[in-house]
Parts: sequence; C-alpha cells; structure tokens
Amino acid sequence: MIIREIKKEDNAKIKEIIQDSLKSLGLDIPGTAYFDPQLNDLHQYYNNLKHANYWVVELEGEVVGGIGIAPFNEQDKICELQKLYLATKAHGLGLGKKLMETALSFASKHYEKCYLETTHDLKTACILYEKFGFTLLEEPLAGSDHSAMNAWYLKDLSNMPKWQSVP
Repeated sequence: MIIREIKKEDNAKIKEIIQDSLKSLGLDIPGTAYFDPQLNDLHQYYNNLKHANYWVVELEGEVVGGIGIAPFNEQDKICELQKLYLATKAHGLGLGKKLMETALSFASKHYEKCYLETTHDLKTACILYEKFGFTLLEEPLAGSDHSAMNAWYLKDLSNMPKWQSVP
C-alpha cells in the first residue's frame, strides 16, 4: 500500500471510483460529489488551492481510492475533508483509516477545524469519522455545496490525538 499525492494521470481513475461508489448507493444525483465540476481534473483543482491536497492510495500499483483537504472558511480557519472514496475491492483493509490519518495530519498544520459532509446512509464512513473525533452537527455550515447530504461533521484540530490510539 502506498499513499501519495495525486498525479494528473490519476484523474480518470479517481473520478471513476467516486462516481461508481455514489452510483452504487443511488447517490448519482445533483447535490452530491457525483456532479462536481472539478472531478474531471482533481489534480489541477487541488494544486490551484492554497493549503489543499488530494492523496491517492495504491494497492499493487493500482489506484483504489483517495481523500482531499481543501479550504472551506479561511477566515475561521476551517478546512473541508473531501472525496474520501475507495473502490469496492479496497473496502475492509484499513485504507480509509490510513487516508484519514494522512489528510488530518496535513489539515492540522494549516487549519483549526475540519468540516465534512456525508449521508447517514454511509454508515461505515460515519463510524470512521466519529472514531477520528468528528462531532455530528444539526445542520450544515454556511457555504455548504452538497445539498443532498444529510450528515455534517466538525472536528477540532487543535488537539490532534496520537493516531495509534484510534481503533
């Protein structure tokens, strides 16, 4: 397993993983990442933002997932955890946890809080977020893009835990 920053040649594979994941859950609808315009070139999108990055995870030389961090509300020093998706064959291998560690470690160097949007239907993802100390909010933060999401989380990055203690 290798986690590395996204390259231009990873764009098509990551887009496929994200859209396949959402489609399999019936979430290939407006208001989800399925229709995000930046999906066609995530490499350029994240490289053009300050204090942002997207990482991919490889298994046996094949990209099987990724995760991103981007600014959400720079005035309040809040970033957004974005596009954590894994190909079906990569589920259950602990790769989501490794991607979260990578992204949150980066985020803690540039931001005070991390926000994310998801849906309660993604039960495994919600459990992962809560294990990493994200707190469920009652409503989205102002400026939220994904209207079809129904679960919003926020994490304080000022007291980052030792990753080894995360189950």
